[in-house]
Amino acid sequence: MPLLARSVQTPLHIDVRRGAVADLGRILADGRISSGGDVAVVVGPGQGEKIADLIQPTLGSADVFMTAGGTLDAAMELGGKLRARQYDAVVAIGGGKTVDTAKYAATRYALPMVSVATSLANDGIASPVASLVQDDIKGSYGVHIPIAVIVDLDFVENGPERINRAGIGDVISNISALADWDLGREVRGEPIDGLAASLSRMGAEAMLTMPGDMSDDAFVTVLAETLISSGLAMAVCGSSRPCSGGCHEIIHATDTLYPGTASHGELAGMGALFCTFLRGDERRFRQMSQCLARHQLPRTPADVGLTPDQFVDIVDFAPRTRPDRYTILEHLAMTPDEIRRKLADYDDAVAQD
Repeated sequence: MPLLARSVQTPLHIDVRRGAVADLGRILADGRISSGGDVAVVVGPGQGEKIADLIQPTLGSADVFMTAGGTLDAAMELGGKLRARQYDAVVAIGGGKTVDTAKYAATRYALPMVSVATSLANDGIASPVASLVQDDIKGSYGVHIPIAVIVDLDFVENGPERINRAGIGDVISNISALADWDLGREVRGEPIDGLAASLSRMGAEAMLTMPGDMSDDAFVTVLAETLISSGLAMAVCGSSRPCSGGCHEIIHATDTLYPGTASHGELAGMGALFCTFLRGDERRFRQMSQCLARHQLPRTPADVGLTPDQFVDIVDFAPRTRPDRYTILEHLAMTPDEIRRKLADYDDAVAQD
């Protein structure tokens, strides 16, 4: 009987621990990524420069490029610099904006890319998606998955705690995204990739019940690994569907209508909680609400400085951000008045939890 299988793109190397960055030169050589350190190191503001200084002695042929990151223009500018000479790979050191900028530029010029994450704000550290702003609108662009992912807990620990905690919201939003995927299957016959769903679900379930907080290495390690797992889920599926549903439509609508409101992960957690409330799943709602509260993450629009009217605008606009995606928001197709009534009930439910 023939054995049928499929090929899945995954990183060649994943390293989550303290002191991982110091081994970058060895990781590049052992993984046959770059034997002589002939790489383009892309750093963002903050800890990126410090890490670049730390690793440069082991990467004698490396060039270091600074980027503010986060925009398509920045990615295109970086791409132009990568054409200056032949590189074995691109090594991105920093937060999500830096990593996404490097992912896009490396993909454009067919270079392998190594993600060295200094924060755990979202699952972009290992995903085949780059979120970049163009003309004041944030878009998602398909890119190659990083060839290696390194998370050094020493540098994560030194980063802003609020930014790192936001990754918890992004992880548990997978539960809402998977519920939307199930809804798409029930209503539209949309196929579900079981492997992608499993990878997405496992990390989210772990975060819901994992004891500890950002001061605990065991907790931070699990958070990092679940964010990486989410990236792998998207790579397996070939889209962001396992990790993006109505919760992320709310993120994109907020970024479009009220930019700068809150971080991706903070909005993901809040959006997922609201969508779970709309589904009437009381058990999941309580689990997610308690997890967000335990980690001091926003649960209501007021927690991120949004008025009820602003949030009504966001939810009304949200389905337009992903017109091909079927979620609880498309399913209910609520009018602004209906959204306003649901929001009042939601605020009451959160207050009572």
